[in-house]
Amino acid sequence: MHHFRGRAEVTTVKVFHAGSLAVPLEEAESQFEALHPGVDVQRESMGSVKAVRQITDVGKIGDVLASADYSLIPSMMYPEYADWYVRFATNDMVLAYNPEKSMYADEITPDNWYEILRRDGVIYAFSNPNLDPCGYRSPMVMQLAELYYGDSRIFDDLILNNTAITISEDADGTFLITVPEDPTANTEKVNIRPKSVELVAFVEEGGLDYAFEYRSVAVQHNLSFVDLPEQIDLSKIEYADTYKKVKIQTVDGKTKTGKPIVYGITVPTNAENPDMGLEFVKFVIGESGQQIFAGMGQPPIVPPEGSGDVPEELKGLVQLEPVEPTPTPTSTLTPTATPVATSTPKAPGFEAGFAIAGILAIAYLVLRRRK
Repeated sequence: MHHFRGRAEVTTVKVFHAGSLAVPLEEAESQFEALHPGVDVQRESMGSVKAVRQITDVGKIGDVLASADYSLIPSMMYPEYADWYVRFATNDMVLAYNPEKSMYADEITPDNWYEILRRDGVIYAFSNPNLDPCGYRSPMVMQLAELYYGDSRIFDDLILNNTAITISEDADGTFLITVPEDPTANTEKVNIRPKSVELVAFVEEGGLDYAFEYRSVAVQHNLSFVDLPEQIDLSKIEYADTYKKVKIQTVDGKTKTGKPIVYGITVPTNAENPDMGLEFVKFVIGESGQQIFAGMGQPPIVPPEGSGDVPEELKGLVQLEPVEPTPTPTSTLTPTATPVATSTPKAPGFEAGFAIAGILAIAYLVLRRRK
């Protein structure tokens, strides 16, 4: 609160958000403040897990929480600190390079990039999987590439032979990548750095030929990039079943499963200024926000997708999580038609469906353990 200007004048909106949202949310902040004189948006940028913990563990009060992994909201904040979220933007993994300085930049394509990385003298990089989600998503992409291109040596040639990272295949066709405390490369070929943003400068200067980055980072820093196929770039909910074939265990013993990079946003239940927090969410997920995100390499989800107890004020803007489809005799809805999100009450079968799915998942895990 800027009390010196008279308490009524300035309303503060406190936003905790993922580091990869810093550039678009800075633009959203300036546009939002221009529309709302007397509102001061205060942002804190950090890793998504850390951002959530500010609210759940550290005891800070936030009016908006935006995560680079939407699933952290239900898994870490429900039911005490949040009861809804909106999926509003995506990102994907790309291979960034410098068209002037990177070796073979004039030859690289979405079909041959892994062949180029194998060549003598080519140096490539990713960030430390123990510290950075972009880092643990990079080896996942290389294992998914093996499956997609039908070349079982990609992971071996690029990761196993050059770093301390290992992999094992499960009987069910899933892969577990294991990252030791020091994953450092044991050859000149690979460079592993604490954060993915650090790699940008090396690529710009030509010290590195290629770096695994988020699309948004490449776009925001004007780097060229190989647009990897959707089956391996972690961008699409449609390929969730493919992505989850790859898991990675970091040094803390936690296992992350490959999944689409989808951003989520919510207003925490204990927000000090929930009304203005909701206004900011509305701006970010609405048309103005969508334009900002599209221009910065983080494709917006249109319409955004709401889950949980979505506030009335957002229901006209979002598509609510699909309720079990009920036959509609009046109209013939084709599967491609997008139902318009109106404030219809949820069908009672919706929660029950989730409960049953949960029981099935537990039964499945029990069966897996017995093997």
